[in-house]
Amino acid sequence: MNQQQRHAAIVELVSQQGYASIEQLTEHFAVTPQTIRRDLNALAAEGRVRRVHGGAGLESSTVNTAYATRKTLNLDAKRRIAAAVAHQVPNHASLFINIGTSNELVAEALLEHQGLEIITNNLNVAAILHHKEDFNVIVAGGQVRARDGGIIGEATIDFIHQFKVDIGLIGISGIDEDGSLLEFDYQEVRVAQAIIGNSRQVFLAADHSKFHRNPVVRQGNVSQLHALFTDREPPTSITRLLREHDVRLHIA
Repeated sequence: MNQQQRHAAIVELVSQQGYASIEQLTEHFAVTPQTIRRDLNALAAEGRVRRVHGGAGLESSTVNTAYATRKTLNLDAKRRIAAAVAHQVPNHASLFINIGTSNELVAEALLEHQGLEIITNNLNVAAILHHKEDFNVIVAGGQVRARDGGIIGEATIDFIHQFKVDIGLIGISGIDEDGSLLEFDYQEVRVAQAIIGNSRQVFLAADHSKFHRNPVVRQGNVSQLHALFTDREPPTSITRLLREHDVRLHIA
C-alpha cells in the first residue's frame, strides 16, 4: 500500500469509527508511529481529518454525530460498559437515566434487576424498561427531540428537581484533558446538571472515543462523579484527576 492509498484508508477508518488512535493505526497498517503521525498531520493540513491528542477524528466541536451512527459506533465496548454499570446497581434502587446511546444499553442490561424505580428523560429508555412489571418507570415532561427521543427544556429541569435518587446515570459527548465534561446541546446540559445535583451517586458511562472529542458546552467535571465506566485506560491527566477526587474507575 502506497502513501496515497494509506491516506484514503485512514480517512475511511476514521469516518467509520469517529476516532482512530495512533496505536490502532500503527497496528492496522503495520507501519511506525512516526509514519502515522506524518500521515495524520498531512491529512489534517488538507482538512480531511481533525488532529486530536493521540490520534485523529472527524467530529465537529459544534455538531454531534447522527444518532443512528452513534448507536453503532463502538457497540461491543458500550455493551461491556453497560454490563459493568448494571453490576454496580443494586436491586430496589432509584435511578435517573439521562439521554445517550450508552445509557440505552445500560437500560437493557438492567432488565434482569428487580424493583427498580427509574426516572428518565429518554423515551428510548422508557420504551426498553416499561414492560418490566416490577419496575416503576417515570418519564419527565418537556420538549421531545425528534432526532433521538431525548426530553429537554425548563419543564424537564423542574421535574428532575422533584426527586432525590440513589444513582444518576449520565452520558457525555466528550471529556477534555482538564476533566471537563462536554456536550453539544445547552438545554441537554442543564438537564444533566439537574440530575447530577439530585443524585446521591453519579455514574458516567463513556467509551474511549469520548476522551478525544471536544464539544463546545461545559456540563461539569469528572470531580463530580462517583464512578466512571469505560472500556480503556483513560489518558494520564484524566486518571490523575480521578485519583485526586476519589472517583472509582471501572474498565470493562
